[in-house]
Amino acid sequence: MSGWIAVAGLGPGSATLITPEVSAALARASDLVGYAPYVARVDPREDLVRHSSDNRVELDRAALALDLAARGRRVAIVSSGDPGVFAMAAALFEALEAGPASWRTLDIQILPGITAMLAASARAGAPLGHDFCAINLSDNLKPWSVIERRLRLAAAADFAMAFYNPRSRSRPDGFARTLAILRESCGPERPILFARAVTTPEEQLHVTTLGTARADMADMRTMVIVGSSQTRIIERPIGPILYTPRSIPA
Repeated sequence: MSGWIAVAGLGPGSATLITPEVSAALARASDLVGYAPYVARVDPREDLVRHSSDNRVELDRAALALDLAARGRRVAIVSSGDPGVFAMAAALFEALEAGPASWRTLDIQILPGITAMLAASARAGAPLGHDFCAINLSDNLKPWSVIERRLRLAAAADFAMAFYNPRSRSRPDGFARTLAILRESCGPERPILFARAVTTPEEQLHVTTLGTARADMADMRTMVIVGSSQTRIIERPIGPILYTPRSIPA
């Protein structure tokens, strides 16, 4: 029996945003591997073996998937959003590179999904309508000095910025420092979007400015998008539209 691995993106939350390609791979899988809340998003099936694990054991999770596939199992590794954006695709290839040579012959596919920054941007309008960058604010896998340098360079380049993992219980201060750097670099009037639990029943959107933004407006379920100098707000009775024009004046 020939094993395979599909690293599948489950999208931002709503089952309607899971791609047909991912649904087909999940239907064919014999084993499901992933962070427990993501595994729980997949409907149970009698012949599907579920391997749930904690959030900070990505390399162990990847090695398990590779070992299962090497033994002929059909393995789906699940991530929220897109597996190639701060998620399991890179972890799998780290484990592959460090593992036995036999793993390199395995059939591995990366199945894209709708990542949180795109879902949040669509809900708010089009704040990522021009050049933008994405930064993971967690310092679990990189030092804060790297994050700060990238924040300052992105602000100097006038990118719109999408921030993943802005604030958690174990990292309560980093996002406050991020806001302080951005106020210093971009000014207090720059628009900022807090998009929490996008596409789920708990969805909350809040558009404000850097000058009034607070660190406690974000948690690990929040996508934060800061506009560029060109980003605009269209006020409407049913809620504002946030967008960045497709062109920049000469």
